[in-house]
Amino acid sequence: MIKACIFDLDGVIVDTAHYHFLAWKRLADELGVPFTEVENERLKGVSRMQSLEILLELGKLQLDKKIKEMLAEKKNTWFVEYVNRMKPEEIFPGVKELITALRKKGQKIALASSSKNAPAVIHLLQIENLFDAMVDGTMTVNSKPDPEVFLLAASMLNLKPADCVVFEDAEAGVEAALRAGMKCVGIGSVQQLSKANLVISKTRDFPMDKLSSL
Repeated sequence: MIKACIFDLDGVIVDTAHYHFLAWKRLADELGVPFTEVENERLKGVSRMQSLEILLELGKLQLDKKIKEMLAEKKNTWFVEYVNRMKPEEIFPGVKELITALRKKGQKIALASSSKNAPAVIHLLQIENLFDAMVDGTMTVNSKPDPEVFLLAASMLNLKPADCVVFEDAEAGVEAALRAGMKCVGIGSVQQLSKANLVISKTRDFPMDKLSSL
C-alpha cells in the first residue's frame, strides 16, 4: 500500500532543468565543446561533477582535479544566478494542487533531488510547507541511478521503500526508484521512461485513482 509520494524537482515540479542547460551550455561554449539539448539529456538526474565529466568526455578533454572543481563551481554560480530570478508562478501548473490533494488523502510527501540548490529553489517557489521531508545533493554521496536519495527520503519519513512511489522525469531517476524497491511514475515520454510503472506526460496528469493500484 502506497503511503508516501516522493517527488524529484527538476522537470517534475519546476523547469530548473532549463537553467541547468543554460549554465552547462555557457560552460561548453567557453570550452569549445559542442553541446545541445540532445547531449543535455545525459546530464539529467546525475551529480554536478558527473555532469562535468560527461561534458569533458564530449569535448575529449582531460583536465586535472583542481580545474574541474573550478569549472563545476563556475557552472553552479551561473545556475544560481538564473535560479535566483525564479518566481513562485514558475511551478508547473497543477503540481501544488496535486500535492495538496495527496496530503489530504493521508499521503506523506517528500522531495528527493540530486541538486544541491533544491532548498533554495523550493524556498523561491514558496512551497516548503508542502513537504514532510526534503533530501538534496548535499545529503547524499551517490548520484542516480544509485537509489541512495530515495532510500534516504523513505528513511526520513519512517517508511519502507515498498510503501513509496517516486515521481521522476529522468531515465536514471526511474532506475534509481526501481532499484530502491519503490514504484515509479515517469513524467515524460513512454519511449524514454518505459521502465516506470506508469508514464504520464505532465505531473498534473497523475490520476489519483491509480494510487491504490500501483
